[in-house]
Amino acid sequence: MDTICAIATAPGGALGIIRISGPDAIQITDSIFRPKRKSMDLLHAKPYTLSFGHIIDEKGIVDEVLISTFKAPHSFTGEDSTEISCHGSRYILHHIISMLISKGCRVARPGEYTQRAFLNGKMDLSQAEAVADLIASNTAASHRLAMSQMRGGFSQELRQLRDKLLHFTSLIELELDFSDHEELEFADRAELISLSRDIETKLSKLTDSFNVGNAIKNGVPVAIIGETNAGKSTLLNALLGEEKAIVSNIHGTTRDVIEDTFILQGITFRFIDTAGIRQTDDAIETIGIQRTFQKIEQASIILWIVDAQNAQNQVGTLKDTILPYSNDKKLILVINKTDLQPTTVLNGIPDDIEQISISASKRENLEQLQQAIVEATGLPQPEQEDIIVTNLRHYEALQHALESIHRVENGLQDNISGDFISQDIRECIYFLQDIMGEVTSDDVLGNIFKNFCIGK
Repeated sequence: MDTICAIATAPGGALGIIRISGPDAIQITDSIFRPKRKSMDLLHAKPYTLSFGHIIDEKGIVDEVLISTFKAPHSFTGEDSTEISCHGSRYILHHIISMLISKGCRVARPGEYTQRAFLNGKMDLSQAEAVADLIASNTAASHRLAMSQMRGGFSQELRQLRDKLLHFTSLIELELDFSDHEELEFADRAELISLSRDIETKLSKLTDSFNVGNAIKNGVPVAIIGETNAGKSTLLNALLGEEKAIVSNIHGTTRDVIEDTFILQGITFRFIDTAGIRQTDDAIETIGIQRTFQKIEQASIILWIVDAQNAQNQVGTLKDTILPYSNDKKLILVINKTDLQPTTVLNGIPDDIEQISISASKRENLEQLQQAIVEATGLPQPEQEDIIVTNLRHYEALQHALESIHRVENGLQDNISGDFISQDIRECIYFLQDIMGEVTSDDVLGNIFKNFCIGK
């Protein structure tokens, strides 16, 4: 029941916004506000109106402001709320916050406004999490997915599944209640098997969509690997269009991983420049090479860079180390420095591994490489109405729900007792409700909202 306040805008702008929410939000804001006209008094202001005036302290006018007034339950948090729009001066913003605290507010915790919106029933937990995704979105695709989830598209899909499961288990349990009447059958097993398969199909589709959603939200990791001086850092700089990594003819210049993101055709890629792979006695370089292999494990796409002037030898040296990764990752062999040594297709490389010749320093054939990288993701273009899972917590809960519905289907086919089937159905319902926040613990809530920014 505390009344909270926080600065909701980034520092350095021309304007700043302070949000106040809680049972005394309007009264506390009014206590430091002097309207230009009495009709703009906050205590008597109609909801969704703006009041123009000044913030006043004991020394006089602090700033000229506009104040928005919202009354419960029709606000973002579901509580009485105000928003003070003032000038973006750091001094002004913090001085107003100090004044609000002196009148009875406390500073909001990270994500507390959205958490209150969830606790007051303004949105479910998956919608609340989408608020953070919307703020963090940096491509049209990630923005669209966050907006779809925030509007409740994902939640609606889960509610429909939950309702089917509740109907499912009610039939099973009703039959159990009348188990002494063998002639009564409320749940037709063939119909229930068909229903469980339908639910399984929808859960599988949601679970499978995580690969697409995670790539759209967090970016596709691309490891740039190869021997020292093959041109890995030059390629990173060429792809990013800036001098991100140090380029030198000295072997072993890159001793640690360097990462940066770049958007190609609406997909965010996380390019990772790694230490050159070679035998060395240098302790620091050895650590860098160990991190190279860690990044290879984490990557979805591997760009194996070889120097065209010594390409066949480099392939022969590293192929036994690198080629095994192509079993579960997309591997592209990039023959660099072709401006110095024109080259043909290299031997000893499987036919399904694409070979592309480029000159990173001259930026020759980069477009072909970029297109190959986009195609290597294998990401389908999601339709406008598709529900795409982007959150790891949701993905893990859906996996558990899918395991439960698998047990239900197997139990129905094996004709096991209805009480065991009912238990598995209820477990599936539990994991769906966990996503929406209907059964979520305080620890989980705290972990989710601590990652929000203050003021949201």
